[in-house]
Amino acid sequence: MAIDFMVFTLRLIHIFAIHKQLGPKIIIVGKMMKDVFFFLFFLAVWLMAYGVANQTLLYSYDPRPDWIFRRVFYRPYLHIFGQIPIHEMDTDKLLEVNCTNNITRIEAGEEPCLSSYANWLVVILLVIYLLFTNIVLVNLLIAMFSYTFSKVQERSDTYWKFQRYNLIVEYHSRPCLAPPFIIISHLHLFIKRYIRHIPSVKRKHFVLELQGRKASCLNTWEAIQKENLLSAQNKRQRESDSARLKRTSLKVDSVLKQMAEIRDHDRRLQLLETELEYCCSALCWMTDALSQSTLINAGRPPPLLRDLTPVSTLTP
Repeated sequence: MAIDFMVFTLRLIHIFAIHKQLGPKIIIVGKMMKDVFFFLFFLAVWLMAYGVANQTLLYSYDPRPDWIFRRVFYRPYLHIFGQIPIHEMDTDKLLEVNCTNNITRIEAGEEPCLSSYANWLVVILLVIYLLFTNIVLVNLLIAMFSYTFSKVQERSDTYWKFQRYNLIVEYHSRPCLAPPFIIISHLHLFIKRYIRHIPSVKRKHFVLELQGRKASCLNTWEAIQKENLLSAQNKRQRESDSARLKRTSLKVDSVLKQMAEIRDHDRRLQLLETELEYCCSALCWMTDALSQSTLINAGRPPPLLRDLTPVSTLTP
């Protein structure tokens, strides 16, 4: 009755599956139980390895099977939570008053004496065992819990909708009376199905297959929802930090490219202006030379290109 009460009380948690906030948390707890199973598997391997070594080194012979299993499994499990017997770890505190090495007296129920020849090895094994279980395995379990929580929390709305549907279907197919009056519902169903041969109508309340116009409407609705989902995902992806950094880097690259092109254009304009000035000087000299009657007094030729100084230059 006590176990039945405990199961019935825990079964009440299933009612909160219809709640939008508590429903996904119930799914998270269920998935975490799977993570605990893998954690207990690794823990059982280390616990048995340390427990057998601890029992062998501390107690050379103990014919009581119940105490052997207690020291191999139960005590190493309590060591994880810090319950370590001092008299088993410290050789100076070994109590030999209430112990015996007589096998007959041990079988009668007295406590066997501890072996102190390998006490240092037991301490080393205890340190390694606690280091691995309390640091490695516990942190691994926390990491698995965090991953499960984040994975379900991202799609909590979808999980909640499926969970609510399953709960509605479950309670829709159940009798309306509670125990012990549920026997009346069972008798009514027995008479209805096997004596009067009346088929069930509740199965038709939930349409599992659609045909015709309803099926096309459902396909259209699914297509619209798919497009909305894809657009929302693309929008979130565009608004993410990585996308922003990528767009910023592209803009900076384009600006640097434009600046390089502007510098190249300025350099070309400067060369063109210099050549234009040289051409103007040459034309002036040719004009002066042709205006003279003789070529002797035409004057000196125009200066070379390297001797000219541009009138105006463009700055980059």
